[in-house]
Parts: sequence; C-alpha cells; structure tokens
Amino acid sequence: MNKKSVTPKEVLQQYWGYADFRGLQLPIIESVLEGKDTLALLPTGGGKSICFQVPALLKGGMALVISPLIALMNDQVSRLCELGITATTIESGLSYFEMQLVLERAAAGKFSFLYVSPERLQNKLFMHFLPDLPINLVVVDEAHCISQWGYDFRPAYLGIAQIKDYINAVPFMALTASATLAVQKDIIQQLQLRQPAVFQQSFARPTLAYSVYETHSKVNKTIELLQQAPGSSIVYCSTRKQTKDVAHLLQLQGLSAGFYHAGLTKEERNKKQLNWIQNKTYIMVCTNAFGMGIDKPDVRTVIHYNIPDCIENYYQEAGRAGRDNLKADAVLLCHPDDLQQLLQLPEKKFPPVETIRKVYQSLADFLQIPIGIGQGNYYDFDIENFIQNFKLDAVTLFNVLKVLEQEGHLSFNESVFAPSQIGFKVDKDVLFEFQKNFPVLEKITQTLLRTYQGILTHRVSIYERQIAKIARLSYDTVKTQLHQLHQYQIIEYVPQKDSPQIFMLLNRAPAASLHINYEQYHARKQMYTQRIQSIIAYAKENLQCRSSMIANYFSAKQIQRCGICDNCIRANRPQLNITEFIKIEQKILSAIPQQGIALNQLKMLFEPTMDKYFHEVLERLLDESVLAVDTKQQIFKKL
Repeated sequence: MNKKSVTPKEVLQQYWGYADFRGLQLPIIESVLEGKDTLALLPTGGGKSICFQVPALLKGGMALVISPLIALMNDQVSRLCELGITATTIESGLSYFEMQLVLERAAAGKFSFLYVSPERLQNKLFMHFLPDLPINLVVVDEAHCISQWGYDFRPAYLGIAQIKDYINAVPFMALTASATLAVQKDIIQQLQLRQPAVFQQSFARPTLAYSVYETHSKVNKTIELLQQAPGSSIVYCSTRKQTKDVAHLLQLQGLSAGFYHAGLTKEERNKKQLNWIQNKTYIMVCTNAFGMGIDKPDVRTVIHYNIPDCIENYYQEAGRAGRDNLKADAVLLCHPDDLQQLLQLPEKKFPPVETIRKVYQSLADFLQIPIGIGQGNYYDFDIENFIQNFKLDAVTLFNVLKVLEQEGHLSFNESVFAPSQIGFKVDKDVLFEFQKNFPVLEKITQTLLRTYQGILTHRVSIYERQIAKIARLSYDTVKTQLHQLHQYQIIEYVPQKDSPQIFMLLNRAPAASLHINYEQYHARKQMYTQRIQSIIAYAKENLQCRSSMIANYFSAKQIQRCGICDNCIRANRPQLNITEFIKIEQKILSAIPQQGIALNQLKMLFEPTMDKYFHEVLERLLDESVLAVDTKQQIFKKL
C-alpha cells in the first residue's frame, strides 16, 4: 500500500469501517509514519491495535508484533484475516518444519503481520530468518512486562532490544494500558527507544463511576447490585471455585449468570464467552483470565468480588465497563478481613528461597528432567497430579512458578492450545495400496495430502474442523477416521491439547545451586508491598475522588473530581445526622418480623431518594451484628 496515495483515515474506513479515529489514535499513527520510536499508554478498550495496524499497512512490508498473550494474538490474527489482511502467529504448538514454513512465507512477503511471543525471539530458527524478514515496524504489546518494577515482569522481554542488531533501523512502538512513571522510564531504557514520542491518554473515565462497598455479605451485595444493573456485567473473583459458587448463587436468584476460568476446556471457554457477547448470558463470573481482547462496549457493571493486589490490575479490569462512553459502574467489594489478607500477600507471593528450591526439585522430578537437560523443551504439566504427589498447595506452587519465571529459569502457561498433529508413517506406494483396500478412508487421506504441504515427510499441525469442511464430512466422522488411520499405522495422530505447559528457558540445575538474584528478588518484593499498600489506601479512602486517585497513581497528575464516584457523591450530599440515623434505624427494626423480611420488600418502605441513607444504616446494623442476612437476601434480627 502506497502511503503517499492513501491516508490513514482511508485505511481505517476501508478495513474497519470506522468514520474517524478516536482519542490519540491519529497522532500516534502519524508518529509511527514519521519513523519515530513511540510509547503509547492507552486505557483498556482505547483501540491500541488500530494504532499499529493502520501505519503498518501504510508502510508496506510486515509488522513484527511481540505479545505474551497467546489467546490475544490468535484473536487479533483471526480478526485481521476476516478483514482480508494477511497475518499469522508462531505458536508454541508448531513443529520445527511448520515454523520454518511460516518464516519462509514471511520472508517472501506473504504476511502484513507476524505475531510472536517474546520467548520465540530467542529461538535459533527465528534468529536465522530474522535478517530476511521484511520488517517495517516492531510492536511491543503489554510493554510494562519489560520492567521488573512493574506488576507483571517477564524476563523474556529483556531480550527484545537485541533484535535491533539483526534488522534494519525501523521504528519501535511500545504499547501498554497502565504504567507508572518509573515503569515508563524503564520501558524506554530497556527497549532502547530513541527520543521516543510519548502519548498518554487521560486516565479519567468521565462516565465510569467507581465505588467501594464494605460489607459482611459480598454475595448479597452482589445480588443487590446486579438486580439493579441493566445490561451486561462482569464479576471478578480470585479463585476458580469461587466463580462457580457465586454464579450458582446468582442463578438461584433468577439472574442470567455463567462462570469462566482458565481451567475450562477451550471449547467451554469459547462457548461461554460467545454466549456473554451475544447477551444470551448477561453476567460473567470469572477470574482475571476473562476479558483480555474482548471488545464488548456495552458492559454496564464490573464488580470485583475480591480486592486485586494492585491498582494496575484493578484499573484494567474495571475499565472493561462503559467502553461505549455511557454511564457504567465499577464496584469494589471489601470485607473487613480482606485488607489484613492483602497485607500477608507479599510473604506468600515471594516465598522463602528454601521453598523455591524444594518446588523446583519436585518439578524436575515430576517432569523427569535430568540435570543439565531441558533447555528449549516444552513439558505438559498435570497440575492436580503434581500437587497430590508432592503434597503442595496450589497457591505456593503458582507463586514459586512466577518467581522461577522472573528469574529466567522457565516459562509457565496455564492454558496452552496445541493443535492436533499428524505425520504419515508410510510412503506413497503403501498408502495407494491401503486406499484400494479401505476405500471409505480414501477421502480423508486425500484431503490431508492436498491440504497440508509436506505431510508425507514431516509431522504437521492439522485442524479437524477444517478437514471436515473440505472433505464434507462431519467433525465426529473425521475424528473417528483419523483414529482408525492411526490404529492401522498409516499415520501418527496426536489429538489437540489444551493444557498447562512448562517451557524450560535454561537447562535444569541442581536445586541446591539454583541461581536467584537475591537483591533484585527482594527489590521486587518491596515494590509489590508498595503496590499492595496503594490498593489498600484506595479501598479505605472515603474523601478523595477515586478517578483522581487512579490518575495520580499512574501519572502524578491531579485531575478534576469526577463527580460520580461514591466519594464525590458523598461529598456533595448532606450528611446523615444522628437524629435521622436513629429514625431510619427504628423504622428498619420495627419493619422486620420474627421470621425475617426480603431485602427488596424492606427497601420499598423507603422513598428512592432515601436509598443511600437506607443502605448506610442497614450496613451499620449488619456490621454491628444487630441484623443478619442469608443467601436468599432475607433480613433477620439477631437474638
């Protein structure tokens, strides 16, 4: 595409159908087209992908996009292909032969976008092809991962700048939704950005109302909020079990709720996500595995059932509400015990070195990796079996795995999709004879040969649904026939996997001499402690504007009070004096019979304008154990 004859706006309209750019998109695009290194901080839902996809198409050649999120990479590649734009990704499931094939096509100029993980940049085959790739732009997504002072440090990012020695001088673009001033500085330094243009969209969300509710009954507060909330909602929980339990309790109240976490199969996750996007399910109760890359503008409410461990995560997740710039709510629920549990997290997240060595030894034994072996290999990791065999708790395991990642020993992905693979075990002559004897299997063998280049000599990744479509067979028939071919020893068929994997970045070391940079380890622990203290301060604050607090955390800049968060509303309304409090308290207590009363029925005794005061008094009575509430939202007097 000739950038002199086509404008960015024309590209936007041609492929995406949008009338115009939003916010800082156009200035960022113009910076890239001028050849400048660029750092862009755009909030969740701010249209970051447009910022690099449009200039990459205008520049011609191919953009190299580096991202740690496999699901997000696959999602963006699918969307680009649907738009008629050539794009591909190098996944962990690809064989050496398939990776070579992709890189050969990329070097021949067959793609406008190549998505890779930072770990793939270290691959010898990738490095071999790198000088021949027609790269016009290098994009580093989730760029905060390069900073060990950030909330999601990934050591593989530290090697990104090294590719500058193998490619022509092209602009680098770093993208992130949230980074403090210290992290921004680190991104620029670690990526060796040259006098970068820095763009930072305001952290203010004028239509997003932040609020914090301290409550003894989170489920009842959640039910109450969702019964009043129109449209789609997200409820973030901290554990998989909690997502299922909370969704079940919501369903008992007649609410349209589903649950989602990384432990579900890919098919289950896709189905649940689609039902939510299409409004077949209105409420998604989920872990933070949900939401990344999902473009649903009409989410009206995001509830955090548990307090996240940093403002960065909270801001990103809360920011999935109200992307259509209409009124939306971001609610943080806080039980009195939550803050104390948060204060204990640094010791759990950064376990003693003895614990790290013990888990590392157990991991090597479980995966059967000898000392001095393992670098560059993937290992399927059965987490439940491992925990049972070695008598470990899941929290300790995941925290140690994170430490081992940050120390550069391994990479852990909780859900890696590896497509099915097939390799022929016979030559053409034997295959011809087999087809004569088993004509019912001829169609599928011919489809395999026509569809997948090199399949007779190399194992390749295949997609059963694609085969079914081409061969005009049912999906179940294809799977049955592939298993039959495997049994007849015509092919080796390895069905797809959607399971956790460990990727060894270094050879296995003796546990006693496992290298850990203690100084940096303790520095990261200190930074994590500070982030915990920041989110606690946010939860406890009842005077400052919450939007202002978030903006100040990231940019040290004060913004105007939002006027719609709970603290702003509290500041703008008359205070409830002791006489009014007692009057409402007596009205509540006198209205509750011995057998209890439904919350909604109790609320109806008060005018809508009194709603805030009603809840303020009710919460106080619950906190002081004068009243109790059950899971069916029945209010009782305590004896």
